[in-house]
Amino acid sequence: MRITTKRILFVVLVVILAFVFHTLNSTGFFRTVKNYSKGKTIKAVPIKGAEDMTISYTDNFAIISATNREVYPPKKEEKGALYLMNLDTQEFNTVSLTQSFNQPFAPHGITMLKKDSTYTIMAINHTTTGHSIEVFELVNNSLSFKKSITHASLKSPNDLVMVNENQFYFTNDHGYTEGIGKVFEEYLGLAVSNVIYFDGNEFTEVAKGIAYANGINFDPTINLVYVASPREFAIKVYTRNEDGTLAFIEDIPCETGVDNIEIDQNGNLWTAGHPNLLRFKSYAKGKKDTAPSEILKITYRGKNDYTVEQIYVNDGSEMSGSSVATSFKNLVLTGNVMDDQFLILQRSEE
Repeated sequence: MRITTKRILFVVLVVILAFVFHTLNSTGFFRTVKNYSKGKTIKAVPIKGAEDMTISYTDNFAIISATNREVYPPKKEEKGALYLMNLDTQEFNTVSLTQSFNQPFAPHGITMLKKDSTYTIMAINHTTTGHSIEVFELVNNSLSFKKSITHASLKSPNDLVMVNENQFYFTNDHGYTEGIGKVFEEYLGLAVSNVIYFDGNEFTEVAKGIAYANGINFDPTINLVYVASPREFAIKVYTRNEDGTLAFIEDIPCETGVDNIEIDQNGNLWTAGHPNLLRFKSYAKGKKDTAPSEILKITYRGKNDYTVEQIYVNDGSEMSGSSVATSFKNLVLTGNVMDDQFLILQRSEE
């Protein structure tokens, strides 16, 4: 009887140790973060929580989604805004576009699409009363609110991407939003989050089995959808079918907790993320002062044919919790979840 009890206790101990090791290893706990940059920092822009941003390469400006969060996920109503930055000059001044938007607004992921002279901008919005997608139109640097989209499928929305002015995809980063299920999902890396497609009339799940579906983007020139899975340290690649459904192709291993995804004029992917997810989680909850950051440039040429290039790594002393990076000429704009400022880098000549 004693032998049986000892064996049971031994097995339980082994399971617990295996769980702890798996969690630590799969979240980057053992990784050594060494500061590195393919360039130099030329500007720190004083906007807090610039979590996502996107660039118009036709009109040379950036839209920045930011909110004044103290912890993440937020526990109280936040005051956020969408900002415009003119990239034709080297002044990098920003102007708030949403002063007249009088609803609670804590923007998260954003997407932008131009048709004729009008830009449609959509933003994931998190408030104390729930989640929504806010739709705006931008004409001559003037933003007007058009509508708010709500639906039961907006379970834990993180990011979105338009394929046209009426159709879009968005990610839910959790399958469980509370309780023990959420704990297991985060620490075991359960692949239970998803991607939802809105075809203009209905919301449909088009991809599932993702561990913390985060950033999403679409390249219409090659008809591919990219989804970031920070918990898997990978970017997932899908073909977009005519009916909007997605067919999985492969994972691109990134060795970091990839967050948002941007696509430059040459089709390269730009992503920023968290080399140590547990450290980031402590930082986001206000328990640590810093968390490491990383920026990657990914060139995807087809199945099993891609390169992942490290652009910037920092231990958190210059920037903590990087969440987005996007390229403009020889510049890299990179935002983060909670810092008081975001950085503009000038890349070295290649």
